[in-house]
Amino acid sequence: MQIALSFFYHLTSKFGFPNYGVAIILLTVSIKMLLLPLTIKQVKSMRMMKELGPQLKKLQEKHKNNKLKQQEEISKLYKNAGVNPLAGCLPLLIQMPFLTGIFYMIRNFSYVSQPNFLWIKNLAGSDPFYILPVLAMLTTYVSTQQTMADSSQNKLMLLVMPCFIGYMTMRFPAGLGLYWVVSNLVQIIQQWFLYRKPVSGQRMPV
Repeated sequence: MQIALSFFYHLTSKFGFPNYGVAIILLTVSIKMLLLPLTIKQVKSMRMMKELGPQLKKLQEKHKNNKLKQQEEISKLYKNAGVNPLAGCLPLLIQMPFLTGIFYMIRNFSYVSQPNFLWIKNLAGSDPFYILPVLAMLTTYVSTQQTMADSSQNKLMLLVMPCFIGYMTMRFPAGLGLYWVVSNLVQIIQQWFLYRKPVSGQRMPV
């Protein structure tokens, strides 16, 4: 990750505006483009799960007194529809090493020049005006809302997750907050386009 950030920093230098903030943005966009095939798979899986929501609720209500039978019927529903309920988690799990790598990279990086960006004097420190934590909360909320199915549990998660991300962004280096905000923005744009496309290859249950 340090090599990648240095590459993008030298790239900004060649264009006459050396800046680590811009380098982090370029690195983030590159990572999101690299993970785009997984994002497509994630969105497709979540859309299909949403469409199965009413049938899933019926099965849960029908077999609420028999958990074993309930799980069997739900598994059958997923199989007939060609849906893997765990497929939506894969891109999130794969992104965690990138997030961890960027955290340690920003914290331990040997900057060639002062790592300032816009109102932030030092990307290795915290955001003095808390702008990035607020943006992290808002973009996390929008990104999560795009994919979550309607349920009381999901509505609670929709409120808890952005607050948690905003709190962590306040405590972590501003460079990590910048990565998170840009990553969310790219995710929102990708999901907006992907949700406009019809779901292909879906086998609806009989």
